[in-house]
Amino acid sequence: MNSRKTEFLAFIGDLQNNICKALEDEDGKALFREDQWHRPGGGGGRTRILTEGKVFEKAGVNTSAVHGELPPSMQAYLKTNHQRFFACGISLVIHPFNPFVPTVHANYRYFELYDDSGDVVDLWFGGGADLTPYYLFDEDAVHFHSLHKSVCDRFSPELYSQLKRACDAYFFNHHRGEARGIGGLFFDRMNDADDRGFDVATALGDVFIPAYLPLVMQRKPTIFTDEQKRWQEIRRGRYVEFNLLHDKGTLFGLKTNGRVESILMSLPATVRWEYDHHPQPGSPEERLLNVLKAPVDWV
Repeated sequence: MNSRKTEFLAFIGDLQNNICKALEDEDGKALFREDQWHRPGGGGGRTRILTEGKVFEKAGVNTSAVHGELPPSMQAYLKTNHQRFFACGISLVIHPFNPFVPTVHANYRYFELYDDSGDVVDLWFGGGADLTPYYLFDEDAVHFHSLHKSVCDRFSPELYSQLKRACDAYFFNHHRGEARGIGGLFFDRMNDADDRGFDVATALGDVFIPAYLPLVMQRKPTIFTDEQKRWQEIRRGRYVEFNLLHDKGTLFGLKTNGRVESILMSLPATVRWEYDHHPQPGSPEERLLNVLKAPVDWV
């Protein structure tokens, strides 16, 4: 197998720079703080965090490249007898200040497994992007999904629907019976036959900025109340629940001695849990909950 490590490392480095620049320009106040870190056992990463901005309350855009030996629990999870691995990727979560601007998450990653001689015996790509609004605007959902579908359609007419279904199934709080957000795309263990894995991951990474930033520009001037901000923080509680209970990336990072601060950068700065909270019947908040209970075909 031919390694794509060098090419993908270059891609995620460039993408991190481009996304951070676009977010700083859009925020107009805060700048990213960068931490470069090293992982015990091999590798490290570059964590960039923006906090207390004019538009973004907290945004993290991280890259990492780690290697070493898989613990037995991760070997069992990946169903492999091979121990030696390399993994790299970019992961981002953006929590806006205004509750009318949606939170967004994206992750694109590459993984290699080696035999005892150091030869690549398996490799794959994974990732995707998904949108988590607090107030639902159908046109925003259509825009986000349409741009991702346009990328998928370059490769196969069935690819978008496959990756959307996977996203709807994955980003679901089963203990709540509701989705984390309105979906997007998700894929895992896509091999590189005919360069497909590399090409899909990089093309989707490149569409992130035009898929998300127009929504920020459209919604950030909207005036909001304290109650609407409170609703945002209640919904952020559901975001935390998913990331800590179900997210595979969080699990992998913590079980392979990743940097805890970087792994948990996805958590919002302010959040609340209120006992047995229910929105008013017929309210925009209730409408969002109803949509989250069953996936919607936005395009």
